Amino acid sequence: MADIGSRKSEHLDIVLKRDVQGRGAAGFEGVAFEHVAAPELALDAVDLSTRFLGRRLAAPFLISSMTGGPQRAEAVNACLAEAAGALGIALAVGSQRIAVEGGATGGFTRELRARAPKAPILANLGAAQIRQPRGLELARSAVEMIDADALIIHLNPLQEAVQAGGDRDWCGVLSSIERVVRLLPVPVVVKEVGCGLSGGIARQLIGCGVTTLDVAGAGGTSWAAVEAERAENDHDRAVAAAFRDWGIPTVAAIRDVRAACPQAVLIASGGLKTGIDAAKAIRLGADMAGFAAGILAPALENTAALVAHFEILIAQLRIACFCTGSRDLAALRQARLIGDPASAAALTDKLQCAPTRAAPLR
Repeated sequence: MADIGSRKSEHLDIVLKRDVQGRGAAGFEGVAFEHVAAPELALDAVDLSTRFLGRRLAAPFLISSMTGGPQRAEAVNACLAEAAGALGIALAVGSQRIAVEGGATGGFTRELRARAPKAPILANLGAAQIRQPRGLELARSAVEMIDADALIIHLNPLQEAVQAGGDRDWCGVLSSIERVVRLLPVPVVVKEVGCGLSGGIARQLIGCGVTTLDVAGAGGTSWAAVEAERAENDHDRAVAAAFRDWGIPTVAAIRDVRAACPQAVLIASGGLKTGIDAAKAIRLGADMAGFAAGILAPALENTAALVAHFEILIAQLRIACFCTGSRDLAALRQARLIGDPASAAALTDKLQCAPTRAAPLR
């Protein structure tokens, strides 16, 4: 367990200090809203609230999973929970593997719930742990130790494949997820960690009983690049580095998964940097927007810094709604996009149905 804790602390330092972003784009730069110059709406009247896991949120934001080894995780988790509670947003903790297998809590206690009593809190374990004989037991422990509203099972086959000592046998993952979904008393969320979910895999997961998916697409932190930085020899470094840009861009993943699973609750993460990115993700089909690497620095500073960072993201999302004439998130999902055939067709239908008016006399 000490080796795992050291590795996770290295991960955090590498993400903070080195260039490990995928060189490919998440795809948000290719999505543009049609600006509404007369929104007929007051900015302060824009309603960003939503519901997630049975709880009301002030904004559709998720603090995505972050870890840093047992010692650092305790302070980070406290900060994240306090910020989530203050802002009225959701919190997904980092992997609890060390806590459930080795007993080092790393801040994974019910103190998180005390710091964020009304926020949705999501526990987190890897699929490699879920497929163990004790997988269900570990899942229950992860949920109970933090009084979580749901469990995230994260999929990271590429990272495990290029990581020294990684879990290479992924046979039976889907059946293990199905068992946990059936027997765990809280909902299960399945997410990738930066390579994206395809529509086909999403359908398989929905078939297992999963109702909430996090696409976690390519365009943000590349865990292959992180492992390349950690590699102890040239061979492992070269193997991992080749996969730096591997994966489904986040925008493509959102579109594909929403088309394949129209009833699923969909979280968009992977390369989101601004509230405008969040607005685009929601317009494309996401219900929630997740942020991780971009909030790491303020999270390591203090709660006030993290709250201030999210207040900027919330303000950006609110203005994006305002400038698309969207009174709430439901309206934002119908906002017109530049160059989007569906938006153009909707406008044509609207114009054809509109009553004609005589031109004014001059």
